[in-house]
Amino acid sequence: MEEIRHATLDLSGCKTLWDLHTRIRDSLDFPDYYGKNWSAFWDCLHIDCEYNFITVTGESKVASILQKDIEKMNEILERNKQYWRGQFDYEIID
Repeated sequence: MEEIRHATLDLSGCKTLWDLHTRIRDSLDFPDYYGKNWSAFWDCLHIDCEYNFITVTGESKVASILQKDIEKMNEILERNKQYWRGQFDYEIID
C-alpha cells in the first residue's frame, strides 16, 4: 500500500440511520452532496474518499435497530477492499 492516509470512524452512540450517515460523512470528509444512503456510501468511498485506511470503532455501541445497517456498511467496506486490492484496507475495533 502506498502512503497510509488514515481516518477513524467512531460510531459510538449513533441512534438513527441519519446519525450513522452523518458520522460517516463527517469522519471520512465526504462531499456535501453525500446522499446519506448505502449507494452514496459506496460511490463516495470508492471514488471520493481520500483515505486508504479506515478504523471503525464503536459498532457495539450503536442502537440495536442499526445492526443490519452496520452489517451493510461492513459489506461495502469489504467490497471496496477487494476492488482496490492492496490499496485500501480497514479494521474494526470494538
